[in-house]
Amino acid sequence: MTENPTFPPPDEPEGTDEQTADVLPFPLKKTPAPAAPLAEGEAKPGEWEAELPDTDDPEADGLTEGAPVDPPREVYPPSVAEWMEAKDKARMPVLPDWVKLPDQRKAVRKWAVRHYSAVVGYHAVRLPCIYTPKVLFYSPRGAWRWSAAIGRWVFDAEGKSLRLASVANEDAAEYLKLSRQRNDRVRLRGIVAAIASVVGLAAALTLYVMAPSWLLLLAMAALTTTLGAVGAPADRPLIDMAKVTFRKRRLSSDIVIRAHEAAGLTTKDQSIAFPRPIGRDGDGWRVVVDLPYGKSFKDALNAQTRLASGMDIAATQLFLDKDETSERRVSYWIADRDPLAVPSGKSPLLGATRVDFWKPFPWGVDERGNPVMATMLWLSLLVGAVPRQGKTFSARTIALAAALDPYVRLYVFDGKASPDWRKFALVAHRIGFGIVPKNGFDPVVHLLTSLRELKADVEDRYHRLSELPLHICPEGKLTPEISRDKKLNMPLTLFVVDEVQEYLTHPEHGKEILSLMVYLARVAPAVGVSVMTSTQKPDDKACPSELRDQHQARFALRVGSWQVSDVILGAGSYSEGLDASKLLKSHKGVGLLKGMSDDSGIVRTYLADGRDAERILTRAAALREAEGTLTGDAAGEAPAPEVSATILDDVASVLGKGEAKVWSETIVDRLADLRPDVYGPWAELDAKPKAEALTAALKPFGVATEQIGRRVDGKTVNKRGIKREDLAAAITQRNEKRDAG
Repeated sequence: MTENPTFPPPDEPEGTDEQTADVLPFPLKKTPAPAAPLAEGEAKPGEWEAELPDTDDPEADGLTEGAPVDPPREVYPPSVAEWMEAKDKARMPVLPDWVKLPDQRKAVRKWAVRHYSAVVGYHAVRLPCIYTPKVLFYSPRGAWRWSAAIGRWVFDAEGKSLRLASVANEDAAEYLKLSRQRNDRVRLRGIVAAIASVVGLAAALTLYVMAPSWLLLLAMAALTTTLGAVGAPADRPLIDMAKVTFRKRRLSSDIVIRAHEAAGLTTKDQSIAFPRPIGRDGDGWRVVVDLPYGKSFKDALNAQTRLASGMDIAATQLFLDKDETSERRVSYWIADRDPLAVPSGKSPLLGATRVDFWKPFPWGVDERGNPVMATMLWLSLLVGAVPRQGKTFSARTIALAAALDPYVRLYVFDGKASPDWRKFALVAHRIGFGIVPKNGFDPVVHLLTSLRELKADVEDRYHRLSELPLHICPEGKLTPEISRDKKLNMPLTLFVVDEVQEYLTHPEHGKEILSLMVYLARVAPAVGVSVMTSTQKPDDKACPSELRDQHQARFALRVGSWQVSDVILGAGSYSEGLDASKLLKSHKGVGLLKGMSDDSGIVRTYLADGRDAERILTRAAALREAEGTLTGDAAGEAPAPEVSATILDDVASVLGKGEAKVWSETIVDRLADLRPDVYGPWAELDAKPKAEALTAALKPFGVATEQIGRRVDGKTVNKRGIKREDLAAAITQRNEKRDAG
């Protein structure tokens, strides 16, 4: 593995670069974008620093017993150290990053080749079929304009208005003066024109007689092109633009002051101040201002639209950042064009062979193009938007990252039964589409069964984590090592429900589904089971607040009103300046993210369309097969059984008198004889999947399986089974709950 894994461009073929073979644990952390200019050696926004191991182990730090130790270095007082650090950051870099950094030099070279090759190709295609006819058409007009201009110059046409004015004023002296001046000018200019005509005619004849044909053609082409350029209308230039020219102007302090005056952010006695000069910052301008005393960042945020109008730009081009040192200091970034309308590009997951879901993974970029890393550890995520704004694609990118980690278990359910999630059948442990039963399979019941199964698993994880020895589980919490231990069977799990309102409003099972999802969103993330739901109807009827409020992270794409935005992002988000209703229709896949980290901001999510998703999921399925982690529906195993209270009675009825312990596979065979329509598919499985199906069905009721030894042909054989006493206790507990209800 390389020390600093990176993604190759998605358009490059896989396997052409050693980096494509890198695992993506992303042991990198994003450095915050500084408001001040970057000092030399300081990380640029979007670059990454390797995270250092946080350990006190001497061996981990490269120290062994008896090894020489460096003498202690001089430690400065905190105040002096901070002063020196501030001075270091204040120094301007000698060379820009695109000159110093190899990866940025390579990116600039690639851009230059793409740009200029496209420009040359654009004009080369249009030269014979568009530009040449234009030149030939406009050259006669150009010849007439040229000759007319020479005639006006020779006969002093520019002085005619003055001579006519002197005649109108009956000023004879002035007229005679101007007439003599005209005569002198015409005489001199006539001589110059005559000489130029003779010399020009002689040169033309000489060129025609003596010059080679190629030179004659070149001269004729140059003359015709010049005349065509002179004769072309002002609104119809000869050469088309090979690229779109965006509205871009130099931002000055006068414009910024005017904008604050128009927004009402200045007073009669005090205007704004500029603590640092206005300068370019990427594809825009960075402006830092100190508002008058009494004005705050919140005032500037509320006046964002008026500020944009005062700067004569769109509101989507103005971004405000708060300065932590002063409430009245505001940092503006004014983009040259709307950055949210620019696609963020293909997902880097296309160039990754695998992902470490324990580490942040690439989800998109912010308004300035800096990478935004996402993580689903220890939290649940709610995604909301109006239709056709990229809600499903944004959520699917996270699920694709989870799929590329072979040790992450996936549950995927799509309430609208669209093609967007179909290919996840290659890797998902449990999967279902829509709410309409088909071919004897009810997806709503499948979801309910999976939720019960997952709830039982979460409860079991809490008990087992608390019982693990300290050398395996030091703090009683899930670790990467525990999650990847197949024997412990506690992998990271991502539970995805798209268009969750379709299941929550189900007339028969909606209430129980809601109750189970509230439980999982509230409790499950702490043991490695994350929940991600998306909806286009985040109202209390379709997606009740008791479920929404359990999501620690929120992502809102464009919505219809600020009230809906507040529902998705959480109450009070609008007062913080977070309003997804301000996003435009052209902002596909763009949303406001809150709660995933300490900062809230804009994310332009990467795109992985249907074909890209299929490529990634095919790779993920092969990876899981190689690791032996393909389970559940993707592995063709029995679907999650329809867990009902009757299974306890069914198992009890097939136990023989005096049987204290029975193997699971024996019970399954007896159940298949008892009710073939329900348990018949289980009996057709192999011994191990057969036992796992019964274990999963009994787990929600607290009936655990354990190794049971029996004598077979003189040998002791151990297989998983159940105890009669555990079954009896579960039946008693069920009956007590039923009587109490």
